[in-house]
Amino acid sequence: MAKAGVLTPQATDFPRWYQDVLGKAELAENGPVRGTMVIRPYGYAIWERMQAEMDQRIKAAGARNAYFPLFIPESYLKREAEHVEGFSPELAVVTHAGGKELEEPVVVRPTSETVIGEFMAKWIQSYRDLPLLLNQWANVVRWELRPRVFLRTSEFLWQEGHTAHATREDAAAYARRILHEAYADLMATVLAIPVVAGVKTRRERFAGAITTLTCEAMMRDGKALQMGTSHELGQNFARAFDIRFLDAAGERPYAWTTSWGSSTRMVGGLIMTHGDDAGLRIPPRLAATQVVVTVVKSGEGVGEVAAKLVGDLITAGVRAELDDRVDVAFGRRAVDWELKGVPVRIEIGPRDLAAGAVTVVRRIPGTKATVPIETVLSDVTEALEIDQAALLAEATQLRDARTVDVASVDEAVAVAVDDEGWARIPWATLGEEGEARLSESAVTVRCLIRPDGGVPDSEDEPDLIAVVGRSY
Repeated sequence: MAKAGVLTPQATDFPRWYQDVLGKAELAENGPVRGTMVIRPYGYAIWERMQAEMDQRIKAAGARNAYFPLFIPESYLKREAEHVEGFSPELAVVTHAGGKELEEPVVVRPTSETVIGEFMAKWIQSYRDLPLLLNQWANVVRWELRPRVFLRTSEFLWQEGHTAHATREDAAAYARRILHEAYADLMATVLAIPVVAGVKTRRERFAGAITTLTCEAMMRDGKALQMGTSHELGQNFARAFDIRFLDAAGERPYAWTTSWGSSTRMVGGLIMTHGDDAGLRIPPRLAATQVVVTVVKSGEGVGEVAAKLVGDLITAGVRAELDDRVDVAFGRRAVDWELKGVPVRIEIGPRDLAAGAVTVVRRIPGTKATVPIETVLSDVTEALEIDQAALLAEATQLRDARTVDVASVDEAVAVAVDDEGWARIPWATLGEEGEARLSESAVTVRCLIRPDGGVPDSEDEPDLIAVVGRSY
């Protein structure tokens, strides 16, 4: 484990621990403009892996990537009144460019429903053009009052999907497909983060949506983090941007649209779900470097054997890296790799080589073992799968242990604030009045779920359960 004093202990100050990890693990730091961030190469490598895995799932769901402008005419947002009302405090607006005042102010993209809606109206002519399934990878700007790197920044990176359908049923089914097959699947199988998938209340839904679906994860301090959302927009944006199509009967109805997004917030969620007092713990399936082979001391062919081992690992499909910086103290390098959360570290020195063995250090369970060189490949690949499952199991156990069924608003507040966990309360008991009372203690309904844990079709279904907690 990392040396004492490298990081603030989580139990002492969780926010400070988070900031320490960002810096010491070389993930990111604040940019020169308040609310912006600089993502360092190691942090960006994690985002690239998330991006690749997410992109694969989005394409499997039939969506194709496109790109739309960063600058959006202010009039576009005003055409969907509820949308602009929801975003107006967060908008960055350009009024001058090229040395003079613009005839119409330009909004820096907070999200792209409006500009994409404008082009959907041009591209969709008949029912044969539907469904139109689009996605873009981009940056967006939402002027945050209380920024935190990765969690809430004024500029962040994300994917945003936008689709148009012939029927409400098809749009609803696609929004749920993305929630389950892209977002929830990625969180569980790659990020090892268990999520609760549900529907947002009217108070919490996306501006302009008729239904918002969400994936909520519990961080190690008991707070919730929204990891991805999928919205049914009904015909609101279609009416605002005249997205119509000629149907088989010769009518021209409005299309039904959806939008959905996940962002660099996932990196923050990864840190706060799996990190410990020694730093990051990266799930093996996500890690850009799954195994680092470390030369403890040079001499007697150690470097050559280490390099060959890296090559063998790569050939076996393992993302491996060689650390032969013998001019840097071994103890310092070991601490750095622990901070960065690389799942497996293989240490080789002259003594190991003479004994025909290596030392295998597994970051997730925190174990160290001597392994014969001839079995290290099979041992390491097996360990990677075991440790991936272990992280998911550990995070699930923590979430379940800190989730409590309650019967009143006061009990829900006590669980969220005093016990630092989540409360489950019947929505019929809580209701919108109780939801307003929760907000007085900075507690929110994270989502509504069915008694069996399933995702409701709407917040109006009977017998729903409200999952309640504090959030980032």
